[in-house]
Amino acid sequence: MMSTAKIPTGRPRRGWVRRLVRLVLAVVVAVVVISAGYVAVVAIRSGRPLAMPALSGPYRVGRTAFEWTDHARTDPLAPHPGAPRELSVWLWYPASPTASGRAAQYAPGVWAGLQFKGPPGWFESKFKAIKVQALDGVPVAMGRFPVVVVEPGMGLSAPQYTALAENLASHGYLVAGVTPTYSANLTVLHGQAVASAKAGNPADLGGHSGHILEVGDRLVDIWAADARFVATQVAALDQVGRFAGRISKTPISYVGHSFGGAASLQACQLDRNCAGAVDLDGTQFGKVVKAGLRAPLMIVGSEDSCVTGVCGPSATDSAGDRDAARSLLAASTSHSWLYTIDGVRHFNFTDYGVYFLAPPIRNLVALGNIDGKRALAIQADYVVAFLDHVVRGTPEPLLNGPSQQYPEVNAG
Repeated sequence: MMSTAKIPTGRPRRGWVRRLVRLVLAVVVAVVVISAGYVAVVAIRSGRPLAMPALSGPYRVGRTAFEWTDHARTDPLAPHPGAPRELSVWLWYPASPTASGRAAQYAPGVWAGLQFKGPPGWFESKFKAIKVQALDGVPVAMGRFPVVVVEPGMGLSAPQYTALAENLASHGYLVAGVTPTYSANLTVLHGQAVASAKAGNPADLGGHSGHILEVGDRLVDIWAADARFVATQVAALDQVGRFAGRISKTPISYVGHSFGGAASLQACQLDRNCAGAVDLDGTQFGKVVKAGLRAPLMIVGSEDSCVTGVCGPSATDSAGDRDAARSLLAASTSHSWLYTIDGVRHFNFTDYGVYFLAPPIRNLVALGNIDGKRALAIQADYVVAFLDHVVRGTPEPLLNGPSQQYPEVNAG
């Protein structure tokens, strides 16, 4: 039998359209309400006070800053030929136990420009809400303290390693954080923001072949020279001002993250008095890759990197990183400590592990599934253990095998 059903026409069709319009409007309203609620929640969370990790050492911490000019070098990255190399340096140091004063700001003045710009900044902790452990410009503790030069990753600045630097200072180290001019997205010189330049911050430094290798080797020499210059400037402070008589005569150590890790190894290779170098998840560049180090070294890699010479299970397209690390280690003549940390990705070695970051920004930053403060605590303890061992000669069981305290750490 043929069906007698007909396609609705006339008034019933108009009713269906009205229902569809109401449904669409309801969905739009729901999306707007949910989005507004999400933005409101993010705004509240991003403005909440948060603190840098607690100090694990016995000292209180002070902080000050310098701007130093290396008149012996012409800056090859500067937009105006012939300009000397200028650097902003933050100095964290052991403070007197009786010191009192105002807390330092996380990113004071023009440094606040490190905050994400525009809408992305809505999804990130407000830097004004971040409480640091350091006090601003307070007296130095009695004693003499070894110097550690810290270099950031490409595009980053010294303030974004506050957690690492403050903790080292609490263990009796004088920590000089270098911001590499024209490589950092922001540095501050003479009260003015200085942005990166293409020559100092190339778009891609991945891989170890051709032009990329040439650019990386050239830049790592500049950064290594920065580190060594800053080391000499800090040593000279022993003669004047608040740091007079406070700086140890022991050899200098170099610590860096990412490209700063490569620069730290290169600086140590060039410095015959280097006590040791730490590379935090940094692909190695420069002469040190083939020449190796005479001084002890430590490389700490994320779970998806090959910078220790052994690739993690989630590492991809990193054969060049693996081969560079193996060459470095084969040529080195002192002890090497190598670790990877489960759940850690590249930016867990920075203060981004402490920040509140809401989706979608959180998904764009290379942070692993480990708790951010947990990752920084692991980093802090291993870096302190390494430096205490190579600078002060302290036996450090943490370096010599699996740790029950930190089962996430894999030695090898």
